[in-house]
Amino acid sequence: MKFRRQDIPVSVADTVQAAGIVDLGLVDYSKAYDLQQRLAERRKSGLLAEDLFLVTEHPSVFTLGRRGGRENLVVSEQFLKDKNVQVVQIERGGDITYHGPGQLVIYPIIHLKKAGLSVTEYVGLLEEIMIRLAAECGVKAVRDPRNHGIWVGDKKLGSVGIAIRHGVSFHGLALNVNVLLEPFSWVNPCGLVGVKMTTLTMECGQEITIPIVKKELNRYLTDVFGREFVTLAKDHPDVTMCKNK
Repeated sequence: MKFRRQDIPVSVADTVQAAGIVDLGLVDYSKAYDLQQRLAERRKSGLLAEDLFLVTEHPSVFTLGRRGGRENLVVSEQFLKDKNVQVVQIERGGDITYHGPGQLVIYPIIHLKKAGLSVTEYVGLLEEIMIRLAAECGVKAVRDPRNHGIWVGDKKLGSVGIAIRHGVSFHGLALNVNVLLEPFSWVNPCGLVGVKMTTLTMECGQEITIPIVKKELNRYLTDVFGREFVTLAKDHPDVTMCKNK
């Protein structure tokens, strides 16, 4: 199914590459991970005609990338179980990272070749989205050669980790909006020793929430990716047919 906005002329819609965007809300990590894999397979086969961006938050979870990362846990796994925090091994790039409520997570399902993007260019676009969202809140964030993501001084504000299967990228970015930072102290985040994390709320000195950040999300996605984004409901066929029954 092709995504098309109804408020623009067909002649314009046909000249601009479209992409879908769906806000999943707060979703268990394992469910979102399964959805990404199914969508990536459909994008590869062409059953999903265009790229699709998933926007979400997760209950507390640590994810381990291809480089592993259990050695970067500085608390016991029993401690995490007692805190009801899962540890999940996945295939994205990078090391260990934390997801929790108050962190904006975006998982673009993108066919990189059809989008004309190299991996390096794509990672740069994900970082650029976070830089612009931070700037909208009055926070100047930058890239840092030591690790992908965005930084404010020596503190990390947002992370990037992707996986590519048959030319289709999934996983994506995580921007700390007002997430609790204590769980980051239980690991060496992204495998980096001595790195502190920060949030938009901390850097602004006032409460910044996920809904505030989401207000400008579509605009910046459009500017950075050069797409016409079509907002889809969570019950859109391209999303529901990929969920576990």
